[in-house]
Amino acid sequence: MTSDTTTLERPHPDAAAPLAHPLLEIRGILKAFPGVVALDKVSFQLKAGTVHALMGENGAGKSTLMKIISGIYIPDQGDIFLHGEKITLKSPIDALNRGIAMIHQELNLMPHMTVAENVWITREPQNRFGFVDHKELNRKTAELFAQLSIDIAPDVEIQTLSVASRQMVEIAKAVSYNSDVLIMDEPTSALTETEVAHLFNIIRNLRQQGKGIIYITHKMNELFEIADEFSVFRDGQYIATCASADVTRDDIIRMMVGREIKQMFPKQEVPIGDVVLSVQDLCLEGVFQNITFDIRAGEILGMAGLVGSGRSNVAEALFGVVPATSGTIAINGVGVEIDTPAAALTAGMAFLTEDRKETGCFLSLDIQDNMGAAVLNQNYVNKGFVQSKSLNRDCMEMAQRLRVKTPSMSEVIQNLSGGNQQKVLVGRWLLTHPKILILDEPTRGIDVGAKAEIHKLVSELAGQGVAILMISSEMPEVLGMSDRIMVMHEGRLTGILDRKDADQVSIMELAAK
Repeated sequence: MTSDTTTLERPHPDAAAPLAHPLLEIRGILKAFPGVVALDKVSFQLKAGTVHALMGENGAGKSTLMKIISGIYIPDQGDIFLHGEKITLKSPIDALNRGIAMIHQELNLMPHMTVAENVWITREPQNRFGFVDHKELNRKTAELFAQLSIDIAPDVEIQTLSVASRQMVEIAKAVSYNSDVLIMDEPTSALTETEVAHLFNIIRNLRQQGKGIIYITHKMNELFEIADEFSVFRDGQYIATCASADVTRDDIIRMMVGREIKQMFPKQEVPIGDVVLSVQDLCLEGVFQNITFDIRAGEILGMAGLVGSGRSNVAEALFGVVPATSGTIAINGVGVEIDTPAAALTAGMAFLTEDRKETGCFLSLDIQDNMGAAVLNQNYVNKGFVQSKSLNRDCMEMAQRLRVKTPSMSEVIQNLSGGNQQKVLVGRWLLTHPKILILDEPTRGIDVGAKAEIHKLVSELAGQGVAILMISSEMPEVLGMSDRIMVMHEGRLTGILDRKDADQVSIMELAAK
Protein backbone atom coordinates (compact mmCIF):
# COMPACT_ATOMS: atom_id res chain seq x y z
CA MET A 1 0.00 0.00 0.00
CA THR A 2 1.47 3.34 -0.98
CA SER A 3 1.73 6.46 1.12
CA ASP A 4 -1.01 8.32 -0.74
CA THR A 5 -3.57 5.98 0.85
CA THR A 6 -2.72 6.91 4.41
CA THR A 7 -5.19 9.80 4.63
CA LEU A 8 -8.79 8.65 4.41
CA GLU A 9 -11.23 10.86 2.54
CA ARG A 10 -14.39 11.49 4.54
CA PRO A 11 -16.75 14.39 5.10
CA HIS A 12 -15.19 16.58 7.77
CA PRO A 13 -17.43 18.91 9.78
CA ASP A 14 -16.41 22.51 10.29
CA ALA A 15 -15.85 22.98 14.03
CA ALA A 16 -17.26 26.50 13.86
CA ALA A 17 -20.37 25.62 11.81
CA PRO A 18 -23.65 24.72 13.50
CA LEU A 19 -24.55 21.03 13.14
CA ALA A 20 -28.03 19.68 12.46
CA HIS A 21 -27.01 16.35 13.96
CA PRO A 22 -24.35 14.97 16.32
CA LEU A 23 -21.05 13.76 14.93
CA LEU A 24 -21.75 10.34 16.45
CA GLU A 25 -25.04 9.04 17.83
CA ILE A 26 -25.88 5.74 19.53
CA ARG A 27 -29.53 4.72 19.80
CA GLY A 28 -30.95 1.85 21.85
CA ILE A 29 -27.82 -0.32 21.91
CA LEU A 30 -28.29 -3.71 23.60
CA LYS A 31 -25.39 -6.11 24.21
CA ALA A 32 -25.58 -9.26 26.31
CA PHE A 33 -23.00 -11.88 27.25
CA PRO A 34 -23.70 -15.23 28.94
CA GLY A 35 -25.20 -14.44 32.34
CA VAL A 36 -25.03 -10.66 32.08
CA VAL A 37 -26.57 -7.75 30.13
CA ALA A 38 -23.62 -5.42 29.53
CA LEU A 39 -25.64 -2.67 27.82
CA ASP A 40 -29.38 -2.27 28.22
CA LYS A 41 -30.72 -0.16 25.32
CA VAL A 42 -28.37 2.76 25.94
CA SER A 43 -28.07 5.97 23.95
CA PHE A 44 -25.19 8.41 23.57
CA GLN A 45 -24.29 11.48 21.50
CA LEU A 46 -20.91 13.03 20.63
CA LYS A 47 -20.69 16.52 19.15
CA ALA A 48 -17.93 17.61 16.80
CA GLY A 49 -15.29 19.82 18.40
CA THR A 50 -15.98 18.57 21.93
CA VAL A 51 -14.42 16.33 24.54
CA HIS A 52 -17.08 14.04 26.01
CA ALA A 53 -16.08 12.13 29.15
CA LEU A 54 -17.66 8.74 29.82
CA MET A 55 -18.07 8.01 33.52
CA GLY A 56 -19.18 4.99 35.50
CA GLU A 57 -18.03 2.29 37.86
CA ASN A 58 -16.11 -0.69 36.49
CA GLY A 59 -18.68 -2.97 34.94
CA ALA A 60 -21.02 -0.07 34.10
CA GLY A 61 -20.76 -0.79 30.36
CA LYS A 62 -18.34 1.93 29.23
CA SER A 63 -15.76 -0.39 27.68
CA THR A 64 -18.43 -2.53 26.02
CA LEU A 65 -19.97 0.55 24.38
CA MET A 66 -16.57 1.74 23.18
CA LYS A 67 -15.80 -1.68 21.71
CA ILE A 68 -19.08 -1.49 19.79
CA ILE A 69 -18.28 2.01 18.53
CA SER A 70 -14.79 0.86 17.46
CA GLY A 71 -16.06 -2.27 15.70
CA ILE A 72 -14.72 -4.87 18.14
CA TYR A 73 -18.19 -6.01 19.27
CA ILE A 74 -21.36 -6.17 17.18
CA PRO A 75 -24.46 -5.02 19.11
CA ASP A 76 -27.41 -7.36 19.56
CA GLN A 77 -29.79 -4.49 18.97
CA GLY A 78 -29.71 -0.73 18.26
CA ASP A 79 -28.25 1.69 15.72
CA ILE A 80 -25.09 3.74 15.18
CA PHE A 81 -25.13 7.03 13.24
CA LEU A 82 -22.04 8.90 12.01
CA HIS A 83 -22.49 12.36 10.46
CA GLY A 84 -26.21 11.59 10.52
CA GLU A 85 -25.81 8.45 8.41
CA LYS A 86 -26.72 5.02 9.80
CA ILE A 87 -23.68 2.74 9.69
CA THR A 88 -22.84 -0.88 10.46
CA LEU A 89 -19.45 -1.72 11.95
CA LYS A 90 -18.33 -5.34 11.62
CA SER A 91 -14.65 -4.93 12.55
CA PRO A 92 -12.08 -2.41 13.83
CA ILE A 93 -11.00 -1.90 10.21
CA ASP A 94 -14.57 -0.85 9.38
CA ALA A 95 -14.40 1.69 12.20
CA LEU A 96 -11.01 3.05 11.10
CA ASN A 97 -12.21 3.38 7.51
CA ARG A 98 -15.17 5.36 8.83
CA GLY A 99 -12.89 7.64 10.86
CA ILE A 100 -13.24 6.10 14.34
CA ALA A 101 -10.02 5.27 16.21
CA MET A 102 -9.60 3.91 19.74
CA ILE A 103 -6.60 4.20 22.04
CA HIS A 104 -6.91 1.26 24.44
CA GLN A 105 -5.90 1.31 28.09
CA GLU A 106 -3.88 -1.87 27.47
CA LEU A 107 -1.45 -0.75 24.78
CA ASN A 108 -1.40 -2.78 21.57
CA LEU A 109 2.02 -1.97 20.15
CA MET A 110 4.51 -4.48 18.68
CA PRO A 111 7.50 -4.37 21.08
CA HIS A 112 10.16 -5.58 18.62
CA MET A 113 9.18 -3.17 15.85
CA THR A 114 10.24 0.47 15.60
CA VAL A 115 8.08 3.41 16.54
CA ALA A 116 7.54 4.32 12.87
CA GLU A 117 6.66 0.74 11.91
CA ASN A 118 4.05 0.65 14.68
CA VAL A 119 2.46 3.97 13.69
CA TRP A 120 2.07 3.10 10.00
CA ILE A 121 1.59 -0.68 10.20
CA THR A 122 -0.27 -1.94 7.06
CA ARG A 123 0.05 1.60 5.61
CA GLU A 124 3.82 1.72 5.04
CA PRO A 125 5.16 3.83 2.16
CA GLN A 126 6.83 1.68 -0.50
CA ASN A 127 9.67 2.28 -2.92
CA ARG A 128 9.50 1.52 -6.66
CA PHE A 129 10.53 -2.09 -6.01
CA GLY A 130 7.55 -2.69 -3.71
CA PHE A 131 9.60 -2.74 -0.49
CA VAL A 132 8.98 -0.59 2.59
CA ASP A 133 10.65 2.81 2.18
CA HIS A 134 12.10 3.17 5.70
CA LYS A 135 13.50 6.63 5.03
CA GLU A 136 10.07 7.93 4.03
CA LEU A 137 8.49 5.98 6.89
CA ASN A 138 10.71 7.74 9.44
CA ARG A 139 10.20 11.11 7.75
CA LYS A 140 6.41 10.81 7.92
CA THR A 141 6.62 9.79 11.57
CA ALA A 142 8.94 12.68 12.45
CA GLU A 143 6.55 15.08 10.71
CA LEU A 144 3.56 13.68 12.62
CA PHE A 145 5.43 13.82 15.95
CA ALA A 146 6.49 17.41 15.28
CA GLN A 147 2.82 18.38 14.85
CA LEU A 148 2.05 16.76 18.21
CA SER A 149 5.24 18.00 19.96
CA ILE A 150 6.25 14.40 20.72
CA ASP A 151 10.00 13.99 21.23
CA ILE A 152 10.55 10.31 20.35
CA ALA A 153 12.92 9.02 17.67
CA PRO A 154 11.00 7.19 14.90
CA ASP A 155 13.63 4.46 14.46
CA VAL A 156 13.87 3.17 18.07
CA GLU A 157 12.20 -0.09 19.09
CA ILE A 158 9.01 0.14 21.14
CA GLN A 159 10.42 -2.19 23.81
CA THR A 160 13.05 0.42 24.73
CA LEU A 161 10.40 3.06 25.59
CA SER A 162 8.73 3.80 28.92
CA VAL A 163 5.00 3.12 29.30
CA ALA A 164 4.35 6.86 29.09
CA SER A 165 6.24 7.14 25.78
CA ARG A 166 4.39 4.13 24.39
CA GLN A 167 1.14 5.85 25.31
CA MET A 168 2.20 8.87 23.24
CA VAL A 169 3.00 6.59 20.29
CA GLU A 170 -0.49 5.06 20.54
CA ILE A 171 -2.02 8.53 20.51
CA ALA A 172 0.04 9.55 17.50
CA LYS A 173 -0.96 6.35 15.69
CA ALA A 174 -4.66 7.12 16.23
CA VAL A 175 -4.20 10.72 15.06
CA SER A 176 -2.37 9.47 11.94
CA TYR A 177 -5.63 8.03 10.62
CA ASN A 178 -7.08 11.55 10.49
CA SER A 179 -10.02 10.17 12.45
CA ASP A 180 -13.05 12.31 13.22
CA VAL A 181 -13.83 10.31 16.38
CA LEU A 182 -11.06 9.49 18.85
CA ILE A 183 -11.74 7.24 21.84
CA MET A 184 -9.22 7.53 24.67
CA ASP A 185 -9.46 4.88 27.42
CA GLU A 186 -7.62 5.97 30.60
CA PRO A 187 -4.87 7.71 28.57
CA THR A 188 -3.16 9.29 31.60
CA SER A 189 -2.92 6.21 33.84
CA ALA A 190 0.88 5.99 33.36
CA LEU A 191 1.70 9.66 32.73
CA THR A 192 3.41 12.24 34.93
CA GLU A 193 1.81 15.64 35.52
CA THR A 194 4.00 17.18 32.81
CA GLU A 195 3.04 14.45 30.33
CA VAL A 196 -0.64 14.86 31.22
CA ALA A 197 -0.37 18.60 30.47
CA HIS A 198 1.23 17.74 27.11
CA LEU A 199 -1.57 15.28 26.29
CA PHE A 200 -4.22 17.85 27.19
CA ASN A 201 -2.62 20.34 24.79
CA ILE A 202 -2.83 17.69 22.04
CA ILE A 203 -6.49 17.07 22.89
CA ARG A 204 -7.30 20.80 22.80
CA ASN A 205 -5.68 21.11 19.36
CA LEU A 206 -7.68 18.15 18.08
CA ARG A 207 -10.85 19.68 19.49
CA GLN A 208 -10.12 22.93 17.63
CA GLN A 209 -9.84 20.89 14.43
CA GLY A 210 -13.42 19.69 14.90
CA LYS A 211 -12.60 16.21 16.18
CA GLY A 212 -14.95 14.55 18.61
CA ILE A 213 -13.13 12.91 21.53
CA ILE A 214 -14.63 10.32 23.88
CA TYR A 215 -12.55 10.36 27.03
CA ILE A 216 -12.80 7.56 29.61
CA THR A 217 -11.29 8.34 32.98
CA HIS A 218 -11.71 7.63 36.68
CA LYS A 219 -9.87 10.82 37.63
CA MET A 220 -12.37 13.52 38.50
CA ASN A 221 -9.88 16.38 38.23
CA GLU A 222 -9.26 15.45 34.59
CA LEU A 223 -12.95 15.61 33.78
CA PHE A 224 -13.25 19.19 34.97
CA GLU A 225 -10.03 20.24 33.25
CA ILE A 226 -10.51 18.75 29.78
CA ALA A 227 -14.12 17.63 29.22
CA ASP A 228 -16.90 19.82 27.82
CA GLU A 229 -19.59 17.40 28.91
CA PHE A 230 -19.95 13.90 30.29
CA SER A 231 -22.31 10.95 30.31
CA VAL A 232 -22.78 8.55 33.21
CA PHE A 233 -23.50 4.83 32.90
CA ARG A 234 -24.47 2.49 35.73
CA ASP A 235 -25.00 -1.27 35.60
CA GLY A 236 -25.25 -1.24 31.81
CA GLN A 237 -27.77 1.60 31.69
CA TYR A 238 -27.50 5.21 30.57
CA ILE A 239 -28.10 7.57 33.51
CA ALA A 240 -27.55 11.17 32.36
CA THR A 241 -25.52 13.65 30.29
CA CYS A 242 -24.45 16.99 31.79
CA ALA A 243 -22.17 19.89 30.96
CA SER A 244 -19.05 19.71 33.13
CA ALA A 245 -19.60 23.29 34.28
CA ASP A 246 -23.03 22.47 35.71
CA VAL A 247 -22.14 19.81 38.29
CA THR A 248 -19.82 19.08 41.20
CA ARG A 249 -17.62 16.09 41.88
CA ASP A 250 -20.12 14.78 44.45
CA ASP A 251 -22.95 15.05 41.91
CA ILE A 252 -21.04 12.83 39.51
CA ILE A 253 -20.21 10.26 42.17
CA ARG A 254 -23.86 9.99 43.20
CA MET A 255 -24.88 9.43 39.57
CA MET A 256 -22.14 6.84 39.08
CA VAL A 257 -22.72 4.68 42.13
CA GLY A 258 -26.38 5.38 42.89
CA ARG A 259 -25.44 6.23 46.44
CA GLU A 260 -23.37 8.73 48.36
CA ILE A 261 -19.84 7.68 49.26
CA LYS A 262 -19.36 9.41 52.57
CA GLN A 263 -15.70 8.62 53.03
CA MET A 264 -13.30 7.97 50.16
CA PHE A 265 -10.37 7.29 52.49
CA PRO A 266 -11.80 5.39 55.49
CA LYS A 267 -8.55 5.40 57.48
CA GLN A 268 -9.10 3.74 60.84
CA GLU A 269 -7.08 4.60 63.90
CA VAL A 270 -5.61 1.25 64.94
CA PRO A 271 -2.93 0.29 67.46
CA ILE A 272 0.52 0.24 65.87
CA GLY A 273 2.47 -2.80 67.01
CA ASP A 274 6.05 -4.00 66.82
CA VAL A 275 8.26 -3.84 63.74
CA VAL A 276 7.29 -6.61 61.30
CA LEU A 277 9.46 -5.71 58.30
CA SER A 278 12.88 -4.09 58.67
CA VAL A 279 14.87 -3.13 55.56
CA GLN A 280 18.47 -1.92 55.86
CA ASP A 281 20.61 -0.42 53.07
CA LEU A 282 18.80 -2.30 50.32
CA CYS A 283 20.41 -1.78 46.91
CA LEU A 284 19.81 -2.95 43.35
CA GLU A 285 22.81 -1.98 41.29
CA GLY A 286 22.00 0.74 38.78
CA VAL A 287 18.39 1.08 39.98
CA PHE A 288 18.20 2.13 43.65
CA GLN A 289 20.55 2.38 46.61
CA ASN A 290 20.61 2.45 50.42
CA ILE A 291 16.88 2.08 51.05
CA THR A 292 16.23 1.79 54.81
CA PHE A 293 12.82 1.68 56.53
CA ASP A 294 10.63 -0.27 58.97
CA ILE A 295 6.94 -1.17 58.86
CA ARG A 296 5.06 -2.06 62.04
CA ALA A 297 2.05 -4.29 62.59
CA GLY A 298 -1.12 -2.33 61.75
CA GLU A 299 0.80 0.40 59.95
CA ILE A 300 0.20 1.60 56.40
CA LEU A 301 3.46 2.99 55.02
CA GLY A 302 2.78 4.95 51.86
CA MET A 303 5.45 5.21 49.18
CA ALA A 304 5.39 8.27 46.94
CA GLY A 305 7.61 9.57 44.15
CA LEU A 306 7.50 10.50 40.50
CA VAL A 307 7.40 7.90 37.72
CA GLY A 308 10.91 6.43 37.43
CA SER A 309 11.83 7.10 41.06
CA GLY A 310 12.33 3.39 41.75
CA ARG A 311 9.27 2.70 43.91
CA SER A 312 8.12 -0.39 42.01
CA ASN A 313 11.69 -1.68 41.81
CA VAL A 314 11.95 -1.63 45.61
CA ALA A 315 8.68 -3.56 45.86
CA GLU A 316 9.90 -6.15 43.35
CA ALA A 317 13.17 -6.56 45.25
CA LEU A 318 11.33 -7.07 48.55
CA PHE A 319 9.23 -9.81 46.97
CA GLY A 320 12.16 -11.48 45.21
CA VAL A 321 11.01 -10.73 41.65
CA VAL A 322 14.34 -8.99 40.98
CA PRO A 323 16.44 -9.71 44.09
CA ALA A 324 18.46 -6.90 45.67
CA THR A 325 22.22 -6.96 45.11
CA SER A 326 22.99 -5.91 48.70
CA GLY A 327 21.32 -4.97 51.97
CA THR A 328 19.28 -6.92 54.51
CA ILE A 329 15.63 -7.80 55.09
CA ALA A 330 14.35 -8.94 58.49
CA ILE A 331 10.87 -10.15 59.41
CA ASN A 332 9.91 -10.02 63.10
CA GLY A 333 13.56 -9.42 63.91
CA VAL A 334 14.88 -12.45 62.02
CA GLY A 335 16.98 -11.96 58.89
CA VAL A 336 15.58 -13.59 55.75
CA GLU A 337 16.89 -14.10 52.24
CA ILE A 338 14.26 -13.18 49.67
CA ASP A 339 15.60 -14.26 46.28
CA THR A 340 12.39 -15.61 44.74
CA PRO A 341 8.65 -14.86 45.06
CA ALA A 342 8.27 -18.36 46.55
CA ALA A 343 10.66 -17.39 49.36
CA ALA A 344 8.68 -14.19 49.93
CA LEU A 345 5.40 -16.13 50.15
CA THR A 346 6.94 -18.55 52.63
CA ALA A 347 8.09 -15.58 54.72
CA GLY A 348 4.51 -14.25 54.89
CA MET A 349 4.60 -11.61 52.16
CA ALA A 350 2.02 -10.87 49.44
CA PHE A 351 2.50 -8.54 46.46
CA LEU A 352 -0.18 -6.91 44.32
CA THR A 353 1.75 -5.78 41.24
CA GLU A 354 1.35 -2.50 39.38
CA ASP A 355 0.16 -3.93 36.05
CA ARG A 356 -2.71 -6.37 36.52
CA LYS A 357 -2.71 -7.36 32.84
CA GLU A 358 1.02 -8.02 32.41
CA THR A 359 2.07 -9.34 35.82
CA GLY A 360 -1.14 -10.07 37.71
CA CYS A 361 -3.92 -11.86 35.85
CA PHE A 362 -3.75 -15.14 33.99
CA LEU A 363 -6.05 -13.73 31.34
CA SER A 364 -7.08 -17.01 29.71
CA LEU A 365 -8.00 -18.64 33.05
CA ASP A 366 -11.20 -18.24 35.03
CA ILE A 367 -11.77 -16.35 38.29
CA GLN A 368 -11.47 -19.50 40.40
CA ASP A 369 -8.03 -20.40 38.98
CA ASN A 370 -6.79 -16.81 39.23
CA MET A 371 -7.86 -16.36 42.82
CA GLY A 372 -6.52 -19.71 43.98
CA ALA A 373 -3.17 -19.48 42.17
CA ALA A 374 -1.09 -18.33 45.16
CA VAL A 375 -2.31 -20.92 47.67
CA LEU A 376 -2.10 -24.19 45.75
CA ASN A 377 1.13 -25.12 47.54
CA GLN A 378 -0.03 -23.98 50.97
CA ASN A 379 -3.28 -24.81 52.75
CA TYR A 380 -5.16 -26.65 50.02
CA VAL A 381 -2.92 -29.57 49.08
CA ASN A 382 -3.02 -32.91 50.90
CA LYS A 383 -0.78 -35.82 49.89
CA GLY A 384 -0.22 -34.24 46.50
CA PHE A 385 -3.92 -33.64 45.75
CA VAL A 386 -5.65 -30.27 45.61
CA GLN A 387 -8.53 -30.01 48.06
CA SER A 388 -10.83 -28.49 45.47
CA LYS A 389 -13.96 -28.34 47.59
CA SER A 390 -12.43 -26.20 50.35
CA LEU A 391 -10.47 -24.07 47.87
CA ASN A 392 -13.56 -23.38 45.78
CA ARG A 393 -15.57 -22.54 48.92
CA ASP A 394 -12.98 -20.07 50.21
CA CYS A 395 -12.56 -18.44 46.79
CA MET A 396 -16.31 -18.00 46.50
CA GLU A 397 -16.51 -16.47 49.98
CA MET A 398 -13.64 -14.11 49.12
CA ALA A 399 -15.33 -13.04 45.87
CA GLN A 400 -18.53 -12.31 47.79
CA ARG A 401 -16.61 -10.40 50.46
CA LEU A 402 -14.94 -8.23 47.80
CA ARG A 403 -18.18 -7.82 45.81
CA VAL A 404 -16.73 -9.15 42.58
CA LYS A 405 -19.33 -8.66 39.84
CA THR A 406 -19.44 -11.86 37.79
CA PRO A 407 -22.05 -14.36 36.58
CA SER A 408 -19.96 -17.22 38.04
CA MET A 409 -16.52 -18.19 39.32
CA SER A 410 -15.92 -19.99 36.02
CA GLU A 411 -16.02 -16.72 34.06
CA VAL A 412 -12.72 -16.05 32.23
CA ILE A 413 -11.04 -13.15 34.02
CA GLN A 414 -10.29 -11.16 30.87
CA ASN A 415 -14.06 -10.72 30.46
CA LEU A 416 -14.28 -8.79 33.74
CA SER A 417 -13.92 -5.04 34.12
CA GLY A 418 -10.60 -3.68 35.39
CA GLY A 419 -11.95 -3.02 38.87
CA ASN A 420 -13.29 -6.55 39.23
CA GLN A 421 -10.02 -8.01 37.95
CA GLN A 422 -8.25 -5.99 40.64
CA LYS A 423 -10.58 -7.35 43.31
CA VAL A 424 -9.83 -10.92 42.20
CA LEU A 425 -6.10 -10.24 42.54
CA VAL A 426 -6.58 -8.70 45.98
CA GLY A 427 -8.55 -11.81 46.93
CA ARG A 428 -5.73 -14.03 45.68
CA TRP A 429 -3.29 -12.50 48.14
CA LEU A 430 -5.71 -12.29 51.05
CA LEU A 431 -6.17 -16.06 50.83
CA THR A 432 -2.47 -16.39 51.76
CA HIS A 433 -3.16 -14.62 55.10
CA PRO A 434 -0.09 -12.37 54.74
CA LYS A 435 1.79 -10.68 57.56
CA ILE A 436 3.18 -8.14 55.09
CA LEU A 437 1.12 -6.83 52.16
CA ILE A 438 2.77 -4.85 49.35
CA LEU A 439 0.31 -2.92 47.18
CA ASP A 440 1.66 -1.26 44.02
CA GLU A 441 -0.93 1.17 42.59
CA PRO A 442 -3.85 -0.79 44.11
CA THR A 443 -6.56 1.48 42.64
CA ARG A 444 -5.07 2.45 39.26
CA GLY A 445 -7.67 2.46 36.51
CA ILE A 446 -10.64 1.54 38.69
CA ASP A 447 -13.76 3.52 39.49
CA VAL A 448 -14.53 5.62 42.52
CA GLY A 449 -16.81 3.04 44.13
CA ALA A 450 -14.27 0.21 43.78
CA LYS A 451 -11.55 2.53 45.10
CA ALA A 452 -13.55 3.24 48.25
CA GLU A 453 -14.12 -0.50 48.75
CA ILE A 454 -10.41 -1.31 48.39
CA HIS A 455 -9.45 1.55 50.72
CA LYS A 456 -11.89 0.22 53.33
CA LEU A 457 -10.44 -3.27 52.97
CA VAL A 458 -6.86 -2.02 53.33
CA SER A 459 -7.80 -0.14 56.48
CA GLU A 460 -9.49 -3.26 57.89
CA LEU A 461 -6.40 -5.37 57.19
CA ALA A 462 -4.26 -2.85 59.06
CA GLY A 463 -6.70 -3.17 61.93
CA GLN A 464 -6.02 -6.91 61.94
CA GLY A 465 -2.29 -6.26 62.37
CA VAL A 466 -1.10 -6.64 58.78
CA ALA A 467 1.91 -4.46 57.91
CA ILE A 468 1.14 -2.69 54.62
CA LEU A 469 3.41 -0.97 52.09
CA MET A 470 1.26 1.00 49.64
CA ILE A 471 2.73 2.59 46.52
CA SER A 472 0.56 5.15 44.76
CA SER A 473 0.92 7.94 42.22
CA GLU A 474 -2.31 9.53 43.47
CA MET A 475 -1.45 12.10 46.11
CA PRO A 476 -4.87 12.13 47.83
CA GLU A 477 -4.66 8.35 48.22
CA VAL A 478 -1.21 8.50 49.79
CA LEU A 479 -2.20 11.31 52.13
CA GLY A 480 -5.58 9.81 52.98
CA MET A 481 -4.49 6.24 53.74
CA SER A 482 -0.94 6.37 55.15
CA ASP A 483 0.34 6.50 58.72
CA ARG A 484 3.73 7.53 57.35
CA ILE A 485 4.88 8.38 53.84
CA MET A 486 8.23 7.38 52.36
CA VAL A 487 9.33 9.46 49.38
CA MET A 488 11.79 8.44 46.64
CA HIS A 489 13.63 10.32 43.92
CA GLU A 490 15.84 8.72 41.25
CA GLY A 491 16.51 5.57 43.24
CA ARG A 492 17.12 7.31 46.57
CA LEU A 493 15.04 7.57 49.71
CA THR A 494 14.70 11.31 50.25
CA GLY A 495 12.58 11.34 53.40
CA ILE A 496 9.87 9.76 55.56
CA LEU A 497 7.01 11.96 56.77
CA ASP A 498 4.56 11.35 59.61
CA ARG A 499 0.89 11.62 58.65
CA LYS A 500 0.43 14.83 60.64
CA ASP A 501 3.37 16.52 58.87
CA ALA A 502 2.59 15.44 55.30
CA ASP A 503 0.92 17.50 52.61
CA GLN A 504 1.23 17.72 48.83
CA VAL A 505 3.88 20.43 48.97
CA SER A 506 6.17 18.59 51.40
CA ILE A 507 5.87 15.35 49.42
CA MET A 508 6.60 17.03 46.09
CA GLU A 509 9.61 18.81 47.55
CA LEU A 510 11.06 15.44 48.56
CA ALA A 511 10.02 13.80 45.27
CA ALA A 512 11.97 16.40 43.28
CA LYS A 513 14.90 16.65 45.70
